[in-house]
Amino acid sequence: MSTARPLQLLAQDEEDLGVLSAALQDAVAKIGDISYEAAARRLTLTFNRFRWEAGAAGDAAAGERVRCGLQFGCVLGVQARNLRREPKNAVVELLALTFVPGEAPGGVVSLAFAGGGDLRVEVECIEAALADLSAPWPTRHAPAHG
Repeated sequence: MSTARPLQLLAQDEEDLGVLSAALQDAVAKIGDISYEAAARRLTLTFNRFRWEAGAAGDAAAGERVRCGLQFGCVLGVQARNLRREPKNAVVELLALTFVPGEAPGGVVSLAFAGGGDLRVEVECIEAALADLSAPWPTRHAPAHG
């Protein structure tokens, strides 16, 4: 198992968001691990992310996952499309984060999930943080892309 330091990243622009997207590719979450707090203008998601930076890409016999949190601030609204709300233990797999600029510095952050579901997060500005929350654990299955 890796002894790498936990990942801690901030995103304040579209380029930074691309770095978060790469780190979170193929992360899995339960629907119940997605929380929008309208009064606090905050969206929080907890994932089990594949540690691409550990260098196991392409090696299906080795790899690591780690529990991580992703939080967006300055959120004006959240809309879900084609995502089940029940059961809370339904699993979703994140494919990518993208940003469509609106009235500067705001816009819409889209979280695209496997199976065609997505979250549309309207933000006043890009203010996102990603942090590993646990020690990595081994997994025998690296995500595969055709």
